[in-house]
Amino acid sequence: MSELSQTIAAAEKPKPKWPWIAGAAALVLVAGIAWLGATRASGDDTAAADQGSPVSGGTLEFALIDYQRSPDPQWGTNYAESTIGNNITDKLTWQDPDTGEITPWLAESWEYNDDLTEFTFHLRDDVTFSDGTPFDSEVVKANFDQYVHGDEALGINPNGAQLLPGYIETLTPDPYTAVIRFEQPLASFLQASSFTANAQPGFLSLSTLALSAEERTDPLKIIGTGPFVYESWEEQVKTVLVKREGYDWAPTALGHDGEAYLDRVVFNTIPEASVRTGSLVSGELDATLDVGTTDEQPLADQGFDIISRGVSGTSIFFNLNSSLFPTNDVNVRKAIQLGWNREAVEQTVLTDSYSIADSVLAPSVQGHADYSDSVLRYDPDEAARLLDEAGWTPGDDGIRTKDGKRLEVKLLGINNLVVNKPAYESIQQDLQAIGIDLQLTVVPIPDYTAAFASAATDWNVVAANRSRNDPAVLNLVYNPALGNASYITADSPGIDADQVSEVLGKLETTLDPDLRNEYAKAAQDLLLEQYALVSPVYNPSQVIAQAPYVHGIVFDAQSRNHFVDAWKSE
Repeated sequence: MSELSQTIAAAEKPKPKWPWIAGAAALVLVAGIAWLGATRASGDDTAAADQGSPVSGGTLEFALIDYQRSPDPQWGTNYAESTIGNNITDKLTWQDPDTGEITPWLAESWEYNDDLTEFTFHLRDDVTFSDGTPFDSEVVKANFDQYVHGDEALGINPNGAQLLPGYIETLTPDPYTAVIRFEQPLASFLQASSFTANAQPGFLSLSTLALSAEERTDPLKIIGTGPFVYESWEEQVKTVLVKREGYDWAPTALGHDGEAYLDRVVFNTIPEASVRTGSLVSGELDATLDVGTTDEQPLADQGFDIISRGVSGTSIFFNLNSSLFPTNDVNVRKAIQLGWNREAVEQTVLTDSYSIADSVLAPSVQGHADYSDSVLRYDPDEAARLLDEAGWTPGDDGIRTKDGKRLEVKLLGINNLVVNKPAYESIQQDLQAIGIDLQLTVVPIPDYTAAFASAATDWNVVAANRSRNDPAVLNLVYNPALGNASYITADSPGIDADQVSEVLGKLETTLDPDLRNEYAKAAQDLLLEQYALVSPVYNPSQVIAQAPYVHGIVFDAQSRNHFVDAWKSE
């Protein structure tokens, strides 16, 4: 590790100075990247601007496929929970969804040490929680401490092992300076300070942090600094937010001054796509997320705006269990990569709102590389050759066998995105043609969560994705010491766990964009080419259909939605 440290120190460039940031972080995620911004299939920003200036007031009826299982935003692990949580809490920083730049929010400026183990944030001094208490460094410390360590007496589980690995403490040298310290370099923490996806560290008041998990099921006790506050919560039915009076600290990059425009946002849980679409067409809804692929064009033809943004982080992936038969055979893993037709999935399942995956990293993430002409090409002949080489012979029903065992690959997936199941079914058909029996279990999040508990021993493939607009998402997901999503153990044939940890861990050692690109490429080479630990499927997208009088719904860098700038024209 000492040679690695010396190499990094020698290679890093001088740190540029920016108005709000000291250090190299301003260059992170901006060099040489193709970003996926929000797109519109019908209507555009110019058309919205033609409606005139934003109008204050009104209620936005918004639909989601999923529901909020707890009002506590630090607990939530689905899209509905993170989106709602983002509108009652704020973050230290904001990541620009188009450039990846980290810009001010509750922190006005920041700096970090050369080792990337200490990050100092200088906070705004005019921010308050909705109960009137101040947002200050003491609150930052209390939130990070509880988020990472949990509180057994309150029934609060630890929640920061992957987002904030190696967290030591938060120092409070004065009321508006917070110094966050880590045991080892954590380059991704700057992006984590803006993180808005599942299990987010949105700031809660000291009074809320003192509550038990059970007490936090009362939405009126969840106190944040955000532009909205809870009015009510009906599990599996709806969540209602109302405008926070006096709010005036939206992210600088949004250019929004003062309170939210809308008086109220109602998040309606509607699992059935046809009901969401029908309710939008009938006028019961103003907008809906989770638009079915077959509904996009018909809704656009009827005059609804279709807006979307690709989810930054990983693709929807098949993580291949390297310690469980038969995916503990690298030839089986490589055959799964090569054995299905990505073009067919793209043409028959996806719309223009989505794209087929050419890497485990989404195209919007710094360091993304394209493997569509190598290990992610469609080559059933090569896949069959690899299986032949490994001793898998076709059986009477076409499924291959070896030592009396069928080539059965069990997949666990989530049905929370409308594209998932049809994409997996297409892959299932292609793999069957080369002798692999891909057995699909695609279920709602609660069932998935229960089944995932035994993923290491029961499932050859876990299909999911990770929202995180930073290349270090690969380290957090696949490092054997962290997420270990491919279940690397001493029983994983031919895999050097120390090598995997070292290659992936380099992503946390620098904020120099050139070095990060180099390390990201090495990480993708290892995961995709050398060990075939993952078979990327498609790049997910969040798709909204909205009435033409709805404007200003924001997609952030994790493709979650913010409503501080949303409004309805008359």
